[in-house]
Amino acid sequence: MANTISSNKQVSVVSTFSQLINSKFHDEMNAICWSRNLLGDFKEIVNKLELKENITEVSTEDLLALSLSEHGQLARATILNDIQQLSNFGASPSLNLLKCYERDDEFDFISTDVYSYHVDRSPIETDTFLCTYHGAASDILPNDQVMQKILIPEIRAKLKELYDGVEAGFENFLAEYFFDLHYQAMPKATPTNLGVGHLWRLAVDHPTQQVLPCVHRAPIENDGEYRLLLIC
Repeated sequence: MANTISSNKQVSVVSTFSQLINSKFHDEMNAICWSRNLLGDFKEIVNKLELKENITEVSTEDLLALSLSEHGQLARATILNDIQQLSNFGASPSLNLLKCYERDDEFDFISTDVYSYHVDRSPIETDTFLCTYHGAASDILPNDQVMQKILIPEIRAKLKELYDGVEAGFENFLAEYFFDLHYQAMPKATPTNLGVGHLWRLAVDHPTQQVLPCVHRAPIENDGEYRLLLIC
């Protein structure tokens, strides 16, 4: 069920969870993929879960309560194992059943929702882990194939119109409202799709990070299909 992911200057492909968490980011490499071809019927799990909102967090108890076929049980065991391994590592994984994310349509000249290419920021040393078990998967882009939106002259000019404080506080304003986290893909940018079943670790913007943060975006969902996503 998983597509093939190959190593490149941005992506390192590993074959175990231990390698995923212990490998070091370096140079232009800010994404690590534990490449997997998972067994089991993840669609069965999606079909049996109840979507209560556009994004519904699924607990371990919710998973265990499902009556599943043998293939569904295989899929559930994989998800529970991923949750356990990430929790043992010290992460706080969340399993989400997704119809869609909230759209940001406040401004017509800049989008700051997760469908826009962006980076994650954290005040503490951490990374983003994610795995799509079912549905459309996210994309990432190399940092040399994007431009920070706040540096695009037309967008920057409109942001300055929006800002009503003193010039010295403009950069703080951009960070406070997360405008500085969003990026525009260059015309010939070539994204890497994260695929289904792989567990990824992406570099985050924080003070001790040795590489640039990984630029990524959520996918447009497939019509009539929910996503099942593990993220932390």
